[in-house]
Amino acid sequence: MTNKTEEKKTILVGGQAVMEGVMMRTPKAYATAVRNPEGEIITERKEFTSLAKKKKFYGWPIVRGVVSMVESMKIGIETLNFSADITYPEESKKEASFWSKVGGLLSTLFAVALAVVMFLIGPMWITEKLFGLQDSAGWFNVSAGAFRIIFFLLYLVIISQMKDIKRLFRYHGAEHKTIYAFENGEELTVENIKKHSRFHPRCGTSFLFISMINVIIIYAIVDALVMHLFQTTLTIQIRLLYHIPLIPIVMGVGYEILKFSSKNLDKKLIAWMVRPGLWLQRITTKEPDGSMIECAVTALKTGFGDEWEKFEGGQFIAEAME
Repeated sequence: MTNKTEEKKTILVGGQAVMEGVMMRTPKAYATAVRNPEGEIITERKEFTSLAKKKKFYGWPIVRGVVSMVESMKIGIETLNFSADITYPEESKKEASFWSKVGGLLSTLFAVALAVVMFLIGPMWITEKLFGLQDSAGWFNVSAGAFRIIFFLLYLVIISQMKDIKRLFRYHGAEHKTIYAFENGEELTVENIKKHSRFHPRCGTSFLFISMINVIIIYAIVDALVMHLFQTTLTIQIRLLYHIPLIPIVMGVGYEILKFSSKNLDKKLIAWMVRPGLWLQRITTKEPDGSMIECAVTALKTGFGDEWEKFEGGQFIAEAME
C-alpha cells in the first residue's frame, strides 16, 4: 500500500452515472456496474488507452482536450446502452426493425438540432432582437452567453424533476462520494463513503460551466478580429459559420483550465473559480442510498481489476480525464 503521508499523486479516475448504475474510468480500463431488476449487480469491463497516450500529437495541450471529449462521449454512450440493456432486458431482446432504427436516427438528429437552437442560435437571436449590440463583439457575446447559461440552468432544473433522472443524479452522487473516499485512501465501505460530499470540483458539470464561460471570451475575441479585418457588422448567419467550428477549441481550452484548477484548489482564486460548478452539482447530484454506493464501488474495483490492491489505501488526486 502507498504511505498515506506521501504527497498525493494524480491518477486517471473518474466516472459517470448510468441507468441503475455507475461507470468508472481507471488508468487502463473502464468498467460499468448496473443493478438488474432482480437486484444483482452486473458488470462489464473493457481495456482502454487514450489516443493521447498512443500518439504524441494527440497529447498536445488543447488537442488532448478535444480527444478526451470525443473519447468520453463514445464511452458514455456505450455504457449507457449497456445499462439500458441490463435495466430493461425485455426491451433489449426485441430485434430492432428498420423503421425503429430510422426513428432512433431521427431522434438523435432532432436532439442535436434542438441543442444547436437552444444553446447557439437562440441566445444570439434573442440578444439581437432585444438589445441589438451587433456592433459590439464583447457585449453581444456577454448577453448571448448569459442567455445560454440561463437556458442550461432551466434545462437542468426541468429534467431533474423526472423520476428516472432523479435516480440517475443519485447514482452521480454515489460516484462522487466513492471517488472522494478512494482519493483519501479509505476503506470503501458504505459507511465511510456516505460521509463524503457529493460535490466534486473535477466533475464534468464544472467542465460544462467553464466551457460556457470560455465561449463568451473566445467568441468575443474572434468576433472582434473578424469585425476589424472585414469592417463589417456580423449577422447570426456569419457568426455561425465560424462559431460552430470553434466548439472543439472551446472544449479543449476548458479541459486545460479544469486540469489546471484541479491541481491548484488550495489557491483562493482557483477555489473561487470552481464554485459555480459546485453550485450546479446541487442540481446534477443527489444523495445516494447504500445500494447505489455499492454499484459505484463495484465499478471502481472492477475497473482496476487485478491491480486494485496496488492502489487501495493510497492518497490520490483523481482526474476524470487524461
